[in-house]
Amino acid sequence: MQKGLIAGAAIAIICSLMGTFLVLRRYSLFGDALSHMAFGGISVGLFTGIYPLWTAYVVSILGALGMTKLRKSTKISGDAAIAVLLVSGFGVGVLLISATGGFSVDLFSFLFGSILLISNEDTILILAISAGVVVSLAILRKPLLHFTFDEEQAKVGGLNVDRLNYIFVIIAGVTVITSMRLVGILLISALIVLPNITSMLFGKGFKHTVLISMSIAVFSVMFGIVLSYYLDLAPSGTIVMLSVAILVGTLAAKYLGVIGKTPILKTI
Repeated sequence: MQKGLIAGAAIAIICSLMGTFLVLRRYSLFGDALSHMAFGGISVGLFTGIYPLWTAYVVSILGALGMTKLRKSTKISGDAAIAVLLVSGFGVGVLLISATGGFSVDLFSFLFGSILLISNEDTILILAISAGVVVSLAILRKPLLHFTFDEEQAKVGGLNVDRLNYIFVIIAGVTVITSMRLVGILLISALIVLPNITSMLFGKGFKHTVLISMSIAVFSVMFGIVLSYYLDLAPSGTIVMLSVAILVGTLAAKYLGVIGKTPILKTI
């Protein structure tokens, strides 16, 4: 429980931070596509006998870079490129799993999360990667904001948008793979998207939106893990449903006029 809570809090922070930029760029399903690509990477690891998490990192990052290149060099739209990434990763995963004799316990832990089963080494790795993601986003904060809100204006302003795009998808890929141990491949996009959608409903500025998103994510993860322990439920599903409940409650409060009326998405 202690290791799960520590690692869960770190994952919640990087997911909310990365999710803010993904949602604002209309890339809400990008995390889902990366997680499905990770499914293919994990299958490659199980098939070849390599530690699945490392192959997931490699396959997901290469897939994300390939998707970015595909979107830039062809007329394929962003959402279509994400769909290509999603189905390709899942297709490769299904083929390799069938070749290795079906689903295993290890694969199920990646599909649905296993935060309470992580080792000390996993916890240290998650904390180190989370710190790296936070530092990277802090360093790139200003160019990322410019690039997120208006890509064309960022080009005019002298930013190397293509390079920034590649760096962005690499950080996103690392975030998604690191987060798999908490909620699993099938639910990772919920942890990235739901806290940010909820925070944007408050109609605050960017900084306040990020802080609200982080608070919601950390609360959902910490309380979800504790609640799942006492109710004997799956931590991943409990965390996601808590996030959904907070979103529904926020929507109800907004409808009743309790919170702000102008979401950040409508001010961009």
